[in-house]
Amino acid sequence: MRFKNWKKPTIREGKLTKWNWMVQNVKNLKMGNYVDIGAFTYINAKFSVILEDNVEIGSHCSIYSYSTIDNKKGPVVLKKNCKVGTHSVVMPNVTIGENSTIAAFSFVTKNVPPNVVVAGIPAKVIKKQVKAKS
Repeated sequence: MRFKNWKKPTIREGKLTKWNWMVQNVKNLKMGNYVDIGAFTYINAKFSVILEDNVEIGSHCSIYSYSTIDNKKGPVVLKKNCKVGTHSVVMPNVTIGENSTIAAFSFVTKNVPPNVVVAGIPAKVIKKQVKAKS
């Protein structure tokens, strides 16, 4: 297991956590267990952000359920065991599938299926991941 003594973090509206990441519209953030978020990540949960169990988000990422630039809005869902690489951006109305990986510096504008790796601007599937047999 990645974390021995993991506890849900204390998140205050618009304030940095003790790990130096922040959430706006905290009441619309749903966080599962064993979620790991890197420093300087920003989450705008105005229209709902759901982070399921074992999600990993690298440092310096931005997750937007609302984009003031183009007025797009909608929920963002990061499914179980997905990983978002450092400096990536996830836009509104996007679901990242279970066990998928977003490569560093990617711009995600569309849903990502389960068990794939996506990369680029805009992010595209570059590889299917093989699930380990239990």
